[in-house]
Amino acid sequence: MDFINDHQAIFKILAVLAGAIIINASLRWIIKLIVKKHAKKIAADATSFSFLKNSAGFIIYTAAIIYIIQQIPGLKNIGTALFAGAGIFAAIIGFAAQKAFSNIIGGIFILIFRPFRVGDVIFIGTEHKGIVEEITLRHIVIRNYEFRRIIIPNSIISDETIVNSSIADEKIKKQIDFRIDFKSNIDTALQIIREEAEKHPLTIDNRTPEQIKDNKPKVVTRIISIGEYFIQIRAYVWANDTDDAFIISCDMNYNVKKRFEQNNIEIPFPYRNIISRNA
Repeated sequence: MDFINDHQAIFKILAVLAGAIIINASLRWIIKLIVKKHAKKIAADATSFSFLKNSAGFIIYTAAIIYIIQQIPGLKNIGTALFAGAGIFAAIIGFAAQKAFSNIIGGIFILIFRPFRVGDVIFIGTEHKGIVEEITLRHIVIRNYEFRRIIIPNSIISDETIVNSSIADEKIKKQIDFRIDFKSNIDTALQIIREEAEKHPLTIDNRTPEQIKDNKPKVVTRIISIGEYFIQIRAYVWANDTDDAFIISCDMNYNVKKRFEQNNIEIPFPYRNIISRNA
């Protein structure tokens, strides 16, 4: 009889685990179908789908384990004994699992408050920038611009400043700075920078109809500071997104440098006057 009971217990365990695997796979498949069916809404709802998909397995397998403990007498006795002694291990388990619980709570807050979504371009802290690919109960996955995946625990994200370039409007007003020396012609430098920015194919015209009517420039250039050995000029260039803004910045560095050379506008460098006195 014990032999039969043992086999029945093993069969129950395998059946429950197999059922959990099938249910989890089926649920993930259904979620994928929903995502495909509502493709036009992915920009707003992809985060919820991703979070649900990745948390479904956790919930299903946890429920399966609890069911196994309740249905199998041997495991039920062990479970009862463990619960009876839970007070002894509560502090140890709580201390060991505090990071895991912190990550779970952080994931829930991300889902509720939506500081970013799947597909958003974000900057976390001072180091990590990229596109959000996945949000789970424990972490998020970011694809940076070197095409590497950065996995960041949710508890860390809760303590960091997040810059989201996609949350409302993807357009970027890129600030591109140049420095010239005091002997260079300021008006010529301003004109060169403005012309190179305006003729770039990725620069967009963000002027209002009133500004266009008043013949305001497409790209604004200003002298923002006069330093110890330089004059700093800034161009405010509008682009559709961060990728375009980066390309514009790189191209302008090259083109403006060539135009500066052609017009005798020098890039400044630090210098010092050294006075030597006899003893």
